[in-house]
Amino acid sequence: MVGAAIASGQGLQDTLLAFGLDLSRACLIDGQWTAGEGRTVSVLDKFQLSEFAAMGAASADQVHATVNAAHAAFKADALSAYERGAVLDRAAVLIEQRAAAFVRTMKQEAGFTEQDAAGEVRRCAQTLKLSAEEARRLVGEVVPLDGAPQQAGRFGFTVRVPLGVVAAITPFNSPLNTVTHKIGPAFAAGNTVVLKPSTHTPFTAMLLVKALLDAGMPRAYLSLLHGSAEVVDVLLDEPRVRFFAFTGSTEVGRKIQKAAGLRRTQMELGSIAFTIVCADADLDHALPRIVNAGYRKAGQVCTSIQLLLVQQERVAEVQQRLTALVQALPFGDPDDPATVVGPVISESEAIRIDAWIDEALACGAKRLVGGARRGAVVPPTLMTSIDNMSKLGCKEIFGPVMCIVPFVHLDDAIERVNATPYGLAAGLFTNQLSQALRAAKRLEVGGVHINETSSARVDLMPYGGSKDSGFGREGPRYAVHEMTEERIVTITSI
Repeated sequence: MVGAAIASGQGLQDTLLAFGLDLSRACLIDGQWTAGEGRTVSVLDKFQLSEFAAMGAASADQVHATVNAAHAAFKADALSAYERGAVLDRAAVLIEQRAAAFVRTMKQEAGFTEQDAAGEVRRCAQTLKLSAEEARRLVGEVVPLDGAPQQAGRFGFTVRVPLGVVAAITPFNSPLNTVTHKIGPAFAAGNTVVLKPSTHTPFTAMLLVKALLDAGMPRAYLSLLHGSAEVVDVLLDEPRVRFFAFTGSTEVGRKIQKAAGLRRTQMELGSIAFTIVCADADLDHALPRIVNAGYRKAGQVCTSIQLLLVQQERVAEVQQRLTALVQALPFGDPDDPATVVGPVISESEAIRIDAWIDEALACGAKRLVGGARRGAVVPPTLMTSIDNMSKLGCKEIFGPVMCIVPFVHLDDAIERVNATPYGLAAGLFTNQLSQALRAAKRLEVGGVHINETSSARVDLMPYGGSKDSGFGREGPRYAVHEMTEERIVTITSI
């Protein structure tokens, strides 16, 4: 049995101990903090690239025991809708009160800057509050049965009922708010949740789970398992897991979907995010948003702008102004309050990103801003003259790299977006209503944001993709419906 050992990271240990958490017992199974009995998982400081903790993944037996407990808790039906909403509201307050601890943890294990980590905390609290509202107002509808032949005196209505055990499998690039987008709506709907967070960012998940427990989450309504594919495989083999909520790569999503069979899923998968700048765009409005969308979280957001499509008349101006803005972005140590772009999640990912840049340069691209990689830190990079067949032109970079691509007509830009297998979100800057409406109708993506970027998500909106970017919708109101099923009830008067 493997617990957790601190190599360097006393600060994290002290942070967790302040909330009654112990790194030697990182899994939550049937309401008890427990040491994982599987293989050892190392957690690195993403800037220093040094191990600061090592913990045990959950074993297969522990996964089965967790699902047993979660299923029993679901059958017990411990809380009313009002009580579930109250738990979520109290948790939101606790998240806000514990913001400093979350920020410290995300800086170390995710490599987030102060700004990125604080944004995660604010949005997490908002997502919990929205989920609390949905818990209290989940309703069906009246069905007018007496409008059918020979149904006089018969009354019908629908109710939405929870599915059971939900498995939430979450990524490193939003270790707090994306996790909350799975747990909050699932619990609001009356489901129990087994959370399997990224092995890169396990301790942010621990802090979130502890806040929910302190807010009154009943025993076994929420469980926490650490590990990689082996844990997910056991969950997929458990028939009592009735819903899989997954955010991650398209490749892994395909495997989960295949194994899930007839069980329901929500898949938020890969993307190549585009934003279109038309000739009439207000650049004073657009460019600061574009820089933020391209480089926040070191470009590790599914909706980060990878390809910026700019109408030919404005390319020179956009290129000049963006070059100055990107050159001014401080990058490096996330502990430095001035840093805007921190490290990517691992040195291996930084090496891959560097290789993609080199390939693009070899194919004739020009680097307007950027430079040498430093460990896991890739300087914010701005490119132009990209070959569409290079990796930067046709695959998701998931790093702080944005490419300016000219277009002549809006229809050309729309075709360029639709030519990829992905379809998560797109932004469009224009002041022509006809252009905006045409693009909104024709772009094959889950969200079209006019005079905003592809990354202009608000937590109450429906969020999800099409094509290889997945299906299903996040956003508490929409996710609650994903995680429930509709039941018809009829009454005949006699």
